Amino acid sequence: MLDTVPVRYSTLLIDLDHTLLDTDASEAAAFDSAMRSAGVDDPAAHLPAYHQINRTLWAAVERGEIATADVRTARFEQLVQQVGLAADPLQLADDFVAGLGNNGELYPGARAVLEALIALPGVRLALLTNGLSEVQRVRVNRLELERYFGAIVISSEIGAAKPAPAIYDAAFAMLGGPAKAGALMVGDSLTSDIQGGRNYGIATCWYNPQRRADAAAASLVDYDIATLDALLAVVQG
Repeated sequence: MLDTVPVRYSTLLIDLDHTLLDTDASEAAAFDSAMRSAGVDDPAAHLPAYHQINRTLWAAVERGEIATADVRTARFEQLVQQVGLAADPLQLADDFVAGLGNNGELYPGARAVLEALIALPGVRLALLTNGLSEVQRVRVNRLELERYFGAIVISSEIGAAKPAPAIYDAAFAMLGGPAKAGALMVGDSLTSDIQGGRNYGIATCWYNPQRRADAAAASLVDYDIATLDALLAVVQG
């Protein structure tokens, strides 16, 4: 019987973007809507430039060089300047974050995995995300994710982002201080999720659906999974 089987990990810290949520679809829809509202006829033409700017800014957040909230407007200030758009970056930012919250679904099968995880004896989940509160809270509410997580930790709300230890401290405090030996960080990003878990002294599980090879992975990753349902076998041992 399932309720008699012990688990290897009883505390799971799970990333949201690109792990549970189809963030690419969310961003594409939000970007298209925001740009068209600004009178841009071909938003897709500017999406690669946006992605490069956005990645650079989030990398700076991970390094502790800027705050999460700084990304909100800076990415559109840089985009408007770089591609020469006649648009208000503040309005673009407002429209974009609204679109991010209202667009995007969980990956197929993700909800079933969450249901299976919370059914395991003694297992507790925390959602640990680098993001803007005004985006992530809307997504959490819209997708009805609260029921799965004993803690929801958003970087902009606590002033620390993965891989910094402070965001892990916040999650562990909300969960009542579980033992690190029974904790597992699950996420798609080697630089934030996996590096953060390794720095904090907990096991790491890299969600790697593209089967990417990375030299850094060998020293950071305890488990490498291509599908979310493979997480169940990791947790149960």
